[in-house]
Amino acid sequence: MFRSHWNQWLDKLGIRVSSLDALPQLSMLAIPVGLLSGGVIILFRMLVESTQGLFLPGNGTENYEGLAPLWRVLLPTAGALVIGLLWQYLKSETRGVGIVHVMERLAYHQGRLPWRNALAQFVGAAVSIISGHSVGREGPSVHLGATSGSQLGQWLRLPNNSNRTLVACGIAAAIAASFNTPLAGVIFVMEVVMMEYTLASFAPVILSAVTATTLTRIVYGSMPAFHIPPLQLGSLLELPYVVLMGIVLGTLAALFIHLLQRSTLLFANWPVWLRFTLGGLAVGLLALVAPQIMGIGYDTVNQALLGQLGLGLLITITLFKLVATAFGLGMGLPGGLIGPTLVIGAVAGGAMGTVAVTWLPGEFSSPAFYALIGMGTMMGATLQAPLAALTAMLELTANPNIILPGMLALITAGLVSRELFGKESVYLKLMRARGLDYSDSPLTQALRRIGVASVMDRKIEALPQNVGRERAGEALAREPRWIVISEGNNPVSLMPAADLARYLKEAAEEETIDLNDIPAQRREISAIDFQASLQEANETLNSTGAEALYVIRRTIPGIDRIYGVLTRSELERSYTMQ
Repeated sequence: MFRSHWNQWLDKLGIRVSSLDALPQLSMLAIPVGLLSGGVIILFRMLVESTQGLFLPGNGTENYEGLAPLWRVLLPTAGALVIGLLWQYLKSETRGVGIVHVMERLAYHQGRLPWRNALAQFVGAAVSIISGHSVGREGPSVHLGATSGSQLGQWLRLPNNSNRTLVACGIAAAIAASFNTPLAGVIFVMEVVMMEYTLASFAPVILSAVTATTLTRIVYGSMPAFHIPPLQLGSLLELPYVVLMGIVLGTLAALFIHLLQRSTLLFANWPVWLRFTLGGLAVGLLALVAPQIMGIGYDTVNQALLGQLGLGLLITITLFKLVATAFGLGMGLPGGLIGPTLVIGAVAGGAMGTVAVTWLPGEFSSPAFYALIGMGTMMGATLQAPLAALTAMLELTANPNIILPGMLALITAGLVSRELFGKESVYLKLMRARGLDYSDSPLTQALRRIGVASVMDRKIEALPQNVGRERAGEALAREPRWIVISEGNNPVSLMPAADLARYLKEAAEEETIDLNDIPAQRREISAIDFQASLQEANETLNSTGAEALYVIRRTIPGIDRIYGVLTRSELERSYTMQ
């Protein structure tokens, strides 16, 4: 009895959230997604930071500079070998992790993310960060948050269009929880991952980000990630130099994307354990010269923002961090790239500021101000997401004075990377390096936002091909609009109920009626799942050549129930009315 009521409730919920105007339901679901994502990210951060505190000098979470030279080489190499051996024994479909994996599942699997990949991400990324690799935590955070939303949607058997919204909620919640940046989390998911702005997505995503941020602030407090003195642009005469900095950082972003793309392609067919170990060894050897490249590097960002690093060291960290991150991630090590781009941008910007203050005539702002601008500029040019980068800069530093020069530097760097060097978003480049695509045309977006359950015609009756007159009359008495004709247990065609009614009225008394033989406008049909979106319905109609679809859902093992039908004309009418 309970199972029956539960299934009925799930069916009603599925039909409700499959439509465009399901804001109340999706917003309520966004709250548990935010709590779940925030909780997972807090556990991830606690694991990483507590483990780092056990062995790093001074009980610091990022004091890799305090390690002896030998340990700088051994630690990332051994960590990479451990991850490589673990990955070697995982099934190939379980190895996919990170933001590119999330985007692939959104593009090709309707946002259904397996929990096994998330578990591999949790363990692999934790080992990668703890052992000092030049990776960030936001890629793993996005994957873990997205899986949290996806798993809740799959458990509730929600339609795929709403499942995508819960994935977006999980991503925003994860970014917000990881960096204490709720607004940047919302903008990131819309600008970088979903690539669309709609009210139906915005409201739940915002609520989920707020929920996760509240949970994180209970644990970690509400202070911004970086502590810096008040900084601002000294004079509008500095704006040409800000443009020059945008050109330099746009070039660095293009170089980073190119190296990452080339290393991904070059080592794709190498044994997993070997390329992981080589990636770790490369980081260790580079760390002999510049140990600041190890780990996420937020301590280095703070030093650059406080003006505590010299010009030579700033340039060295810029180049070595760029190569170590591109090489390590290109080898496939689990981890994120946004954190490293913030570090690269901060030290490169600091170097530009130091050059200006030391050698150029006129009054310039402190190098720390240029480090602050460079941090978001490198991120924005790499992701081709200026709004997300600007918002992240603002929330990470709590300094509104960076908005004007930050916008100028961001747009300049983005144009240089994209137009001069032909580099689009790093995630799109990595997807194409794997032979995948992430096209998101307006039509595709419109079809993805609606589930078949919200537009299917539920006024149907299912009848066998050969049916008695009395049974046919009983079916028509329930005033259906369509008759689904079955041969055995397989639906084969669809006919208007009016045609059957006309035949019963005009034809002679027959004991048995062959529904495939009477005069009627029958249509070929194909099956579509109750959870499918209109995009999937459109693809099914095109691939099968069917004229209509019957919507099914498995209620108990081995038994499918027909919930309704969807014709091509109804499908087209649904998305043209948006």
